[in-house]
Amino acid sequence: MPRPHTAMRKIREVLRLRLGEGLSHRKVAAALGLPTSTVTGYVQRAQIAGVTWPLPPDMDDEELESRLFGPPPATARSKPDFAKIHLQLKGKGVTLTLLWLEYRESDPDGYGYSQFCELYRRWRATTDLVMRQSHKAGEKCFVDYSGTGIPIYAEDLTTVDYVAELFVAVMGASSYLYAEATRSQELFWWISSHENAFAFFGAVPRLLIVDNLRSGVSQAHRYEPDVNPTYAEMATHYGCVVMPARAYRPRDKAKAEAGVLFAQRWILARLRRRRFTSLEEANAAIAVCVAELNARPYKKMPGSRVEVFTSVDLPAMGELPEYRYDFAIWKTAKVGIDYHVEVRENSHYYSVPHRLVGSRVELRISARCVEVFHSHQRVASHLRVFGPGHSTEISHMPIAHRRHAEWTPERLVQWAARTGEATAALVAGIMERRPHPEHGYRSCLGIMRLSKRYGPERLEAACTRALALGSYNYRSVSSILAKGLDARPLSTPVPRTNPEHTNLRGAGYYS
Repeated sequence: MPRPHTAMRKIREVLRLRLGEGLSHRKVAAALGLPTSTVTGYVQRAQIAGVTWPLPPDMDDEELESRLFGPPPATARSKPDFAKIHLQLKGKGVTLTLLWLEYRESDPDGYGYSQFCELYRRWRATTDLVMRQSHKAGEKCFVDYSGTGIPIYAEDLTTVDYVAELFVAVMGASSYLYAEATRSQELFWWISSHENAFAFFGAVPRLLIVDNLRSGVSQAHRYEPDVNPTYAEMATHYGCVVMPARAYRPRDKAKAEAGVLFAQRWILARLRRRRFTSLEEANAAIAVCVAELNARPYKKMPGSRVEVFTSVDLPAMGELPEYRYDFAIWKTAKVGIDYHVEVRENSHYYSVPHRLVGSRVELRISARCVEVFHSHQRVASHLRVFGPGHSTEISHMPIAHRRHAEWTPERLVQWAARTGEATAALVAGIMERRPHPEHGYRSCLGIMRLSKRYGPERLEAACTRALALGSYNYRSVSSILAKGLDARPLSTPVPRTNPEHTNLRGAGYYS
């Protein structure tokens, strides 16, 4: 049974982070919420299959799955006693290398050194040891919202229009801080705040440590959190990795908590007496406070946040891409029997290849276009339409539907005009009298086919009689030809006049 597209997305992300970005197995596992052994298995299968990053653009999920998940080699290895190993490591001069050599002496076919160390670290993580986190230069950026917002007032400065959220981003090594007010915590503002933070830093961190808020994590889970697809795409665009913090583990995001506390004390508290009437005005005041906070000297270390950021963090961070991220929303949809998918915000339907009827696809919806992906391959792209209706690509249709779509009211009228003016007028009249011109296509085509049986001259005469009778349908024309009425001359209608009568009162009766 093939794996679902969400599982294949994570496998592709494992290969990107490990083979493309060079992250360790443990960091990849933490970023994607997967066991380290699973990450190791994926990477090993890729190496055996000769799969490298980036993947070929035409490699879909089915091909990738078939190359990675062949029958695994059968091996029998004894499992080391990690509890005993952990106790022995407390002895002076005892190292993992020494213990691994002793293990291989007792089991020559046992695990290699790298796998032995990885398994031990995984076992040790189950003891839930408390340890101080160390942050490498330019690696981690902690992001979160402050629990307290900033009131934005109406022009009268008495009525609160809405309460703005305070976004905070803090670099791990230097505690260099960025903050801004946003309209809400919705996805658009969340992504925009990250882009503004990267622009403020002038570079991009390697890791984004995010709390499990809905804009960043679609579904919070202690072991396998699902990162919002738009957020993940934004991180890929900037070349960084999203690493959700574990639920109920405040130490995972201690730097963010500290940054929020600083923002509340040195930004919100300082601005508590001011009343802002727009986000621009509030952010101008916040920028002044942020600059002062970053320039303030450390209490226990020499220098300031901005000095340490410039000398330590910034040189180790990634470069900004040439273009900002094109914001888009990702959604899943099922292809209907009419080979269209719906964007419900506008009740508009977009076509996909008809072979995908009934399949689940992913939609990437931006301000300019709607893209449809199946098995990680783009299968359709449409300009976005803000309104109800259908956007249909001719090549997506079955052959029978494609032939029908090639007809237009103008083309039908032009074709009918080759027979005569009366035929063209009748065809145009049929389509004008239907709620939609397409409803009259079948009737018009039927009338045109009558010329093959009766000839164009008789058809033109029959259409002339049908126009005179006001019969705008196929049945009338067919009946006229079948009964030979097209050969009879049209009778001239006698104008009706009112007879003279004594009972007619006339207009003068009422004067």
